[in-house]
This record gives sequence, C-alpha cells and structure tokens, in this order.
Amino acid sequence: MLRSPALLAALVLCTGVLALPASAAETVFFAFDDESLGWQHNLKLTLVSPEKHPGNPVLRCGPAGSPDHGHAILYGTVIHDGQKFRMWYLGMIQRELSGTQAPGWFRPMCYAESADGITWTKPALGLVDLGGNKQNNICLIEGKIASHTLINDFLSVLYEPHDPDPARRFKAAYIAHPPYDDIPGGMSQVGLKERRVGAIITATSADGLRWQIVGDRPANAGGERFEVSSLYRFGNFYYCSGQLASPWCWLADGRPCGRVMMTYRSPDFRSWSQAKALSMTLPQQYTDPQPSASEMLQGFSYQMHMGAAVWNRGNVLVGVHGLWNAIPRDRPKDAKRLDGLRIDLGLSLSNDGVKFREPIPNFKFLEHGSSDQWDAFALLQGHAFVNVGEQTYIWYSHWDCEGQFRNQEIGLATLRRDGFGYLSRHDEGDPGHCTTKVVAAAPHGRQIVVNAAGLSNEAPLKVELLDDRDQPIPGYSGEAAALVTTDGTGQPVMWNAGTAPKNQNFAIRVTLPDNNDAKLYAVYVRE
Repeated sequence: MLRSPALLAALVLCTGVLALPASAAETVFFAFDDESLGWQHNLKLTLVSPEKHPGNPVLRCGPAGSPDHGHAILYGTVIHDGQKFRMWYLGMIQRELSGTQAPGWFRPMCYAESADGITWTKPALGLVDLGGNKQNNICLIEGKIASHTLINDFLSVLYEPHDPDPARRFKAAYIAHPPYDDIPGGMSQVGLKERRVGAIITATSADGLRWQIVGDRPANAGGERFEVSSLYRFGNFYYCSGQLASPWCWLADGRPCGRVMMTYRSPDFRSWSQAKALSMTLPQQYTDPQPSASEMLQGFSYQMHMGAAVWNRGNVLVGVHGLWNAIPRDRPKDAKRLDGLRIDLGLSLSNDGVKFREPIPNFKFLEHGSSDQWDAFALLQGHAFVNVGEQTYIWYSHWDCEGQFRNQEIGLATLRRDGFGYLSRHDEGDPGHCTTKVVAAAPHGRQIVVNAAGLSNEAPLKVELLDDRDQPIPGYSGEAAALVTTDGTGQPVMWNAGTAPKNQNFAIRVTLPDNNDAKLYAVYVRE
C-alpha cells in the first residue's frame, strides 16, 4: 500500500526508534536537526543563508486591470508535480488600501506555471469574471456563503496525489474576514471590536484550479480570530498553523507575547480542534522587557510574523518564519502604523509537527535588502521549497509594509541542495563524530547516502552502523567502516558487506576527519 511520506512521523516510536514503511523513499537527518542527529562529539553547526537570484523578482505584478496589478505576493505555495512548477499566490486588483486592508477584504487566488522555476507564465484559466473578462489567472472558489470565498490573506495549498477521493487531492487553507452574521451558529468575539472575524477557511480541489469550500463553518469557529499561514499533514493529523497575537494569546505564565505561532489540528480535514498548541515563540518574547499588549499589537517589540512556512520532508519539517524587528520608538510623530517596520526570515524545524524551534536562535536565514534593492522592507515566507538537481529553490516575496506598493513581487533564493547548514569540527587535531536516531529494521535493507564537502582520499568521511544499544555492528564498523572520499550532495555509502543490513535496527555514526575542514550537511536513508 502506498503511503505519503508525511505519514512517516506517526511511526516514531516511544523507544526512539524511527520506523520507516517499506515504501518510504527517503528519510533525512539534517545537520541542524539536533533531535535526530543529537549525539555529537567535537562538532559545531554553521547555518547557511541562500543566495538571492540575480534576476529577481522572478514573478512580477501585472498591468492595470489584471488580478495582480496591486501586488503579487507569495502568501502561497509552490510545488513541482513531476512535470512543471505550479504556484498559487495572492494578487490584488488595485494599488490602494481601505484602511489597512484590501478593498472589499478580497485578494484573488492567482495561479502561475513554470518549466524551470524561474520564468513564469500566468495562464488564462477562464474561470472567474474580472471586469467583464474571464481571460485571467484567477482560480475559482465556490461555497454556500459568498463571503467565505473571498480570500483576504495568506493562502496555503497541500497536494496529496494519493488521496482516494480525487476531489480532495488538492487542499487549501486561507484567511477570510466574513461578517459575524455569516458564521452559522456564531463565533467567539472575545476581545474584538470589529464586526468581522479572522476565519480559517478550508477548501478542496481535483485540479488545484476549481475549489469547493469544506462546510459552512470556519475551522476556528470554536475559538477566536486567527491568521492561518500554513497547511500541512504530519503523522495522523492535518495542521493549520499561523499567527495569533496578544491580547488573544499569552505565554505559559500569562504574560502578553505579541505575535506567536499557534496551531490547530484535524484528523480528517473536516473537524478541527478548538484547543490550540503554542508552537513557537522567539527567545526575546520570553526574556526582553515586554511592552503592553496593545503596544505589542502595534509592533513595538521583537515578534514572530505569520508562523512558519513548512517543507515536509517525511520525518522532519523544515520551516521558514518571519522575524518581526521592533518598530523604532523614535520614528516621526506623523508616521503611519507600520512605518519603520522591517522583517527578515528565520530558519526553524519540527520533529512532531507541533513544536517548532530555531536551530540557532535569532539566525537571519534570509535578510531584507538594502534601501536601493527591490526587497528593502519586509520579507514574506511561502510554502515554496523544491529540490532542483544540485540546488534547493526557495521562493519568497516582498511586502511594502509602509503601504506604498513598492515592488510587492516574488523572488527566488537558492542553496546547495539541502544545504541549510553543516557540521564541522570544533577543535583541530581531534576527529568529530555524530550518531543518528535508531532506524527500524527493513526486510530489504536500506541505502545510506551522505551530503558532504571537503573530502578526499587522504581525508575521508568514515561511516559506521551501530545497533540499538550503541554497539558496533560487525561488518559495518571499525576496520570494516565505509569511507566516503568524494564531495557531493548524494554520495552513496557502501560497505564490503553491501548496503545496510536487513532485518536489523541500526543507527549511523559519521566521523569527520581530523586533518581538514570537512562539512556534513545531511545523511539520508533510502530504499
């Protein structure tokens, strides 16, 4: 039976053994995953920032009258379906705001395609009338209540090609702001003055272009307003995570916290939990002197922004989250609400789909540009990660948070494939090594692959297998250890006995040589 790689996380046993179904294509132990690669000697972690593509922005706003004339923002998703890159993003028809919101609380779900992830086309879908013309790239959203079909903010698309119901193979979650009267059965109004609600609306689709809303109640109808920014499946649950802010949330001891990442869950994509998990905060939100809840809401503190965009790698989630830099208090008295705000992107990860953490606190994974660059103000994260050959592509967008509509378009950043960070020796003259979690036995064995650099015949990477009591497995350790001497993102590890043994649990110990600057980015377990 085929199983989605997203289900692997459900198979992490309480013993710490990572059990992989026979159909699993790959499990990855990233260098920055201190839980899966937690046992280390004489090693240090260096995180890596991606390079911004010289042709940025790669997807630009359209002309007047088009659905993305106001902006083209990757409050959205990029996937590769095996044939082409597909992007869902939020457009905006006008270059104007109504207060702080899009006119009519509406930004259309737009769609683009690409053969290479760099040059994008906006196909005429013929689905939605805009100014008397359906020749545009707006996706169709249908539902019982019209206001629920109007996306106001953040859009996340999840593709599950093996869902037995073809009409549910694409799933989406987004923010809408329907009037309270449009919520059958009502909804909590705690702490709110406006008569609209920040609602999580979910929808499904067979093709990703024509969508049908699930039910007539928002996923968060049992709770408070919420700004959903991600949708993913991990283990037994679907998760909608995103941003909630004081005064509607607080730290464990009751103190205000500003913007944090919180998460709802569902076992079936229909019924959602009323309870939420506090999934992530920044260190400053616990340690810095905190302003009042109202001042936090205005942005006068360091906070998270819109949770984390998520890349599901089967046994681990890689996240990119917003780093909201505190708005300067000494700005001009006539400054508008978010004048002076700057947002960078940080790196995070999760091993259970709920609790996220930064491998190195406050690391700026991708920084906003200088004043003369197109992405000078605030960066926005999207669910937009694809491995392309020897590189990892990450798309992001720029938000002119000062409301002047400057360069609100989509860019591309690239890394060495899975090269988010690497382990290297801390002290010279002493080898460094690390050991993975224990991987459960497989009847056909497993192949081990490493992503490493700085290797040679004189300075090889040594790879050994240990049993689930941390003891060497004969034929795979000591003098029988495998040696990797060639740099690469996917170098196979071979012992004299062949690949990893059949029907035996094992952990992988990787030793870095003591006479060079070898770098270990990742270890993979494959069929």
